[in-house]
Amino acid sequence: MTEMAEIQVSPTPIPAVPAWFGEVAVVAHALRRLDVLATIEERVRFARRRVGHYDLVDFVVVLLGYEILGERTLEAFYESVQPFAAPFMALFGRERLPHRSTLSRFLAALNQTAIEALRTVFLEDLLARPLEKEESTGGLWDRQGNHWLIFDVDGTRQAARVSRLAIHS
Repeated sequence: MTEMAEIQVSPTPIPAVPAWFGEVAVVAHALRRLDVLATIEERVRFARRRVGHYDLVDFVVVLLGYEILGERTLEAFYESVQPFAAPFMALFGRERLPHRSTLSRFLAALNQTAIEALRTVFLEDLLARPLEKEESTGGLWDRQGNHWLIFDVDGTRQAARVSRLAIHS
């Protein structure tokens, strides 16, 4: 008996899940699990008459996504994320991706008080989980059992030689 394979074809294009989606999912999960997004919603106030249907945290999510994707411009970011806008925002517990013109108006109106409040939330979160705790420190162990902590000094997504990134612990 011969087995027949079925192939289904649809005239509607279905975009493949992009490589960056997994990284965004991990960051979103961590931010939600650690209540960072909830803390931003509770503690950071932005007095503005109208931001449409969006809260400050929606714009923070967009800016985090922009950084994670590593696109050169916000326009390129929006082009990359647009086919996946709903699932992208859902990862962070949000409903809609703000339109880029809404983001632009938000950034133009952002005041120093809100920026300092955001900075404080992220700093407090960083200090709550210091890297000194051995059991939570990541890194790499080589074949000889040496522990290496690896980090990117310049903060870009460009690849660098391992000798410039690694510090032996």
